[in-house]
Amino acid sequence: MSTLFDLTGKVALVTGANTGLGQALAVGLAQAGADIAAVGRSTPDDTKADVEALGRKFHFIKADLGNAGVSGDVVDAAVKEFGTVDILVNNAGTIMRNDALDFTEAEWDTVMNVNLKTAFFLSQAFARHVTGVGKGGSIINIASMLSFQGGIRVASYTASKSGVAGLTKLLANEWAAKGINVNAIAPGYFATNNTKALRADEKRNAEILGRIPAGRWGKPSDLAGAAVFLSSEAGAYVHGAVIPVDGGWLAR
Repeated sequence: MSTLFDLTGKVALVTGANTGLGQALAVGLAQAGADIAAVGRSTPDDTKADVEALGRKFHFIKADLGNAGVSGDVVDAAVKEFGTVDILVNNAGTIMRNDALDFTEAEWDTVMNVNLKTAFFLSQAFARHVTGVGKGGSIINIASMLSFQGGIRVASYTASKSGVAGLTKLLANEWAAKGINVNAIAPGYFATNNTKALRADEKRNAEILGRIPAGRWGKPSDLAGAAVFLSSEAGAYVHGAVIPVDGGWLAR
């Protein structure tokens, strides 16, 4: 059974792997045997150390993911370093908060460019590579609870993450027959730097915990199992799924 989840010999391209969820995803895939190509604006030194401590190879590709035009170059850089790429994790994301009445075009575009536009064109570049060399691969998009719910004051984030869920299904429809598995993970409330202020707010923290059946905030490492499953032989017949990893938040 363990071989079903074995990623030995695979190369995973992970965006936004310097901290938080992206770091946990990269390390989790490395624990399953994958080498890691990490993409972002700043060198993920801690992630590099963790991956290499597992005996896996690590390569950093510097890129501004607010510009979808870098997508082909990013995939080419990973292929040049490792010879191939087998798994793409579209994790990098950003968020802007403002009332919908006051939301600006710049706030809209900044979020949509990273969260949705670049995720699509990275997926396209990845799919062109794997089909070009005659093999399949796995794409894991990072969706959100706001792929299911509306939220407030995050218009472009909600739109982008709803788009990620739809895009996941569209690409699965087109690419499943080509041997490319396209799925998404929708994280719930996780203890990361981005939620530090929320967790420090005694009232909001209590409200959130009261809604989560598991009774705790998620740990970044809680995402690793889903990512390994979706990128391994164990998930070979899973296409177009959006899997919540939320402690039961959506079930409440």
